[in-house]
Amino acid sequence: MSSCNTQERGFALPEGDIELGKATYTRLACNACHSISGIEWQGENDGLRIQLGGEVSTQKSYGELVTSVINPSHKIAWIYKEDASTAEGLSKMKNYNEVMTVQELIDLVAFLQSEYKVTAPATDYHPYLY
Repeated sequence: MSSCNTQERGFALPEGDIELGKATYTRLACNACHSISGIEWQGENDGLRIQLGGEVSTQKSYGELVTSVINPSHKIAWIYKEDASTAEGLSKMKNYNEVMTVQELIDLVAFLQSEYKVTAPATDYHPYLY
């Protein structure tokens, strides 16, 4: 099994294929609203552009990413709340649940998780000396 966490308390999916996930990302035109390194941006210049991947202080869990894809209204980042949600507070993201196969979801999430790099945040804490 890869280093990606594919299990969340009673929830486990098989390992996905990162390259197939990247192909799913472009086929579903995720790059019309989401920006990720190495994939050409296809959105409007003044449109919504949500950055995915990059350096983060904690790993995006498999469960978080699956939930973001199949239920995007579950959690909308506060920095995008105004532009990415409807007046009712729901995500403007298209529902892909009847368009995407389970295998495509597995591969897409494997790709997305591979795009995040966990780095320790800088702190002003100094080690205690005993």
